[in-house]
Amino acid sequence: MSRRRPHEEEDGYDRAYRKRRRVSENQEIEDRLESLILRVGEKSTSSLESNLEGLASVLEADLSTFRIKILRILTDCAIKMPEKCTIYTTLVGLLNVKNYNFGGDFVEYMVKNFKESLKNCKWDAARYALRFLADLVNCHVVSAPSLLQLLDNMIDSANEDNVPQVRRDWYVFAILSTLPWVGRELYEKKEQSLEHLLVQIEVFLNKRTKKHHNALRVWAVDTPHPQEEYLDCLWSQIRKLRQDNWAEKHIPRPYLAFDSILCEALQHSLPSILPPPHHDSYQYPMPWVVFRLFDYTDCPEGPILPGAHSIERFLIEEHLHSIIEMYHLERKDCAAHLLNFPYKLKIPLEYCIVECIFAELFHMPTPRYLDIAYGAMLIELCKLQPSTMPQVLAQATEMLFMRMDSMNVSCFDRFVAWFSYHLSNFQFRWSWEDWDSCLTLDLEHPKPKFIRETMLKCMRLSYHQRIREILPDSFSCFIPLKPEPDYKYAKEGAASLPGTAAAHQLVVSIRQKCTPEEVLGVLKDLPNPRSEEESDSRFNPLKIDVFVQTLLNLGSKSFSHSFAAISKFLYVFKILAESEEAQICVLRNMFELWHNHQQMMVVLVDKMLKIQIVECSAVANWIFSKEMCGEFTKMYLWEILHLTIKKMNRHVIKLGGELAEAREKLARAESSESESEDEDSKKKQSDTEKPTEEYVERMEEKLEAAQADQKNLFLIIFQRFIMILSEHLVRCDTDGRDYATHWYKWTIGRLQQVFLAHHEQVQKYSSTLETLLFTQDLDPHILEVFQQFVSLRA
Repeated sequence: MSRRRPHEEEDGYDRAYRKRRRVSENQEIEDRLESLILRVGEKSTSSLESNLEGLASVLEADLSTFRIKILRILTDCAIKMPEKCTIYTTLVGLLNVKNYNFGGDFVEYMVKNFKESLKNCKWDAARYALRFLADLVNCHVVSAPSLLQLLDNMIDSANEDNVPQVRRDWYVFAILSTLPWVGRELYEKKEQSLEHLLVQIEVFLNKRTKKHHNALRVWAVDTPHPQEEYLDCLWSQIRKLRQDNWAEKHIPRPYLAFDSILCEALQHSLPSILPPPHHDSYQYPMPWVVFRLFDYTDCPEGPILPGAHSIERFLIEEHLHSIIEMYHLERKDCAAHLLNFPYKLKIPLEYCIVECIFAELFHMPTPRYLDIAYGAMLIELCKLQPSTMPQVLAQATEMLFMRMDSMNVSCFDRFVAWFSYHLSNFQFRWSWEDWDSCLTLDLEHPKPKFIRETMLKCMRLSYHQRIREILPDSFSCFIPLKPEPDYKYAKEGAASLPGTAAAHQLVVSIRQKCTPEEVLGVLKDLPNPRSEEESDSRFNPLKIDVFVQTLLNLGSKSFSHSFAAISKFLYVFKILAESEEAQICVLRNMFELWHNHQQMMVVLVDKMLKIQIVECSAVANWIFSKEMCGEFTKMYLWEILHLTIKKMNRHVIKLGGELAEAREKLARAESSESESEDEDSKKKQSDTEKPTEEYVERMEEKLEAAQADQKNLFLIIFQRFIMILSEHLVRCDTDGRDYATHWYKWTIGRLQQVFLAHHEQVQKYSSTLETLLFTQDLDPHILEVFQQFVSLRA
C-alpha cells in the first residue's frame, strides 16, 4: 500500500493544477480573440483584406471551444462600433462560408439582440442591429427577400393607428437610414419590392403632421439654408440616391474583394420578426430639425462639401456624431478622433466638424451634453489644428452673428455661453470693429443684445477692469456696470429714509456678533408702512427692507460672505418672510441692493431656494412683477427662472424615487415574511429594513404635495406669460401697431423655452394646461406655442 498521503496523490494534485492552468489559458485565448476582433480595421502594415482573411481562419479554428464568446463579441462590435459595420459583416460572411452553422447562429443571435433593443427602447442599438442585418445581405449571409419582409413588417408598424407619431416616425427613420447600405443590392435583385417599400414610405410622409417643426428650428427663416425636418431631409437624400442608381461614395465595402468566395455560401433567411406593440411606458426619440450652416460656396479651395441632399452628407454627419457620442467625456481624444476622420481627404473636414458640433450645441429642445463639453471640444480642435480650425470657427461665428436676428431664444443663450467661454480661453481677442453696425441698432435688437450679454458672461469668467480693456472705446455702451452693491442707507440723503437709524444700529449689532433674537429686537419698533386693512402683523416691508439690504451689504465681499450671513440669520428670515408676499419683498430688496451684479442675484436666489427662505412660486411671481419689467429681456432673469423650475423638478423626482424604493422594500419584506415566518433571525432582519405602511403613506402624501406645488408653479408661469402677451397683442391691435416688436419676440421665445427645456415635466400637466389656460379662445400666436409643444410627443 502506498504510504503517500491523499493530497500528494499525483492525480488529485495535478488535476486541480491542470484545471487551473486550463482556465487561465482559456482566459488568455479569449482575451487575445477579443483584442483581435476589436482591432481589426485599424491601421496596420498589411491590407484589411488579408487581416480579415487571417482573422476568419483564426476564429474558425477556435469556434468549437469559444463559439458563444465569439458570437457575443461580434454582436457587441456590430452595435457599439457602427462605423466598422461593413468590416464585421465581411468577417461574418467569411465565417459563414467556412461554417454554415455558425452563420445561422450569428443571425439568430443578432435577431435576438434586435428584438431586445426594440423591447427595451434602445433605439440606436436597434437601428445599428437592423443596419448590420441588412449589410449581411451584401455578404450573402442573409437572403434579400427575408430582409424585405422585415422592412415591410416595420412599415406596417409605422402605419398602425392609435399609436404616438414619434413611434411611427422612428420605424420609418430606421428603414430609411438602413437603405444606403443595402439599397444597391435590393435594387439589383428585388427592384419591384424595393419600389413598393419606397412608395409606402412616401405615402406615410405625405400624411404626417409636422406641427412641431417651427418649435425645433434654430432660425425663424429659411434663408440661406432651408431648415428641414429630419425625416423630410433623409427622404430627399434617399430619393437622390435612388436617382444615382443607389451608388454612394462613402461606405467602405471590403466584402467586394471577396465576392467570388462569398457568393458560393448558402444564405440564411431571417425569421419572421414582428416589432413589439406600443406600450404607454415606452419613450421614443423626439423629432429634430437638420442644422445647416455651410454649403460648398463657404469652403475655400480644396475638396467640395457634399450637397445638403446627397446621402454622403447624411453618412458623414452620422459618423461624426457617433464619434462625439463615443468620446464626449474626453475632449482630447474626441478632438483627435474627429480630425482623424477616415475620409478626411475627400471632404472639407474642419467645416463638417464645426457644423456638427454647432448642430449638437443648438439641438432642440436640449443638447445631448453640457454646453461646456462642446466648448472644450472646439478649444482642443483649435489647438490640434491651429493652421485651419480657428479660421473656420471664426467664419462660423461671423455667420451665426449675421443670422442672429431670427435666431431661436434658447440657441441665442447657448451661443452667448459658448462664445464668452471660448473668448476667455483665447485672451478675449476678437475683431470687435467688424461688428460696429450694432452701435446704431435698437438696444433690444438681438445683435447689440448678444454683445452685451456676452460681456456680462465674460465678466463672470474674468473681472470688470479686464472687460473695459478688451472692448474698443466705441463699444463703451456695452461695458457692464461695476458689479457692486447699491446700499441706500449709506447714500447721501439717507437720513430722511424711515429705516436709516435702525439700519445703522443693525450694522453695529451684527459687527458685534449679535444673535438672531437681538436682530429682531433692533427691528421691533419699525413702523409698518402698510395700511390697517392690508396690514398683517407678521409682514412688515420696512423690517424686511432694513434687514435684507443691511445684512446682504455686510456680506457683499464675496459669495461665501453672503452665504455665511444668510445662514447665521436664517431664523430672522423665517420669522419675517412667512407669507409669499413677504418672500417677494425679500427678493425685491435683494434686487434693489444687487441690481448691478447679475451673477450675485442668481447665486443668492439659488441659496434662498435651497435653504427654503423663499418658495419657488414666490420667485416666479417676483420675476413677472411690475418692478422687474426693465429686466424682463435680460438673460440672467431667465437663468433664475430655469434654476427655480429645475429645483422643483429635482425635488419631485427625488420624492418619487424614495417612494418607489420604500414600496419595493415593503413588498419584499412582506413576501419574505410569508415565506419564512418560522425563521426568527430573518424576521428580525426584515423588520429593521422594512418601512411601515404609515411611512409609505406619509411618503405618498409628501409626493402628492410636491406634485401639486410643481403643477402650481407651471400654472403661475404660463398664466403670467399669457397675461402679458395677450395685453401686448390687444394694445398693438387697438393702436394699429405691428405686434412683432423685439420685446414680443424675446417674450414669446422665452415661453417656448420653458415648454421645451422642461418638456418631460410639463408633459404631465398638458391636459390641465389645455383645460385651464391654453383654451381655443386664446390668441392664436400664443396658442400655437402650446400646440407645437404638444405635437412633440403626439
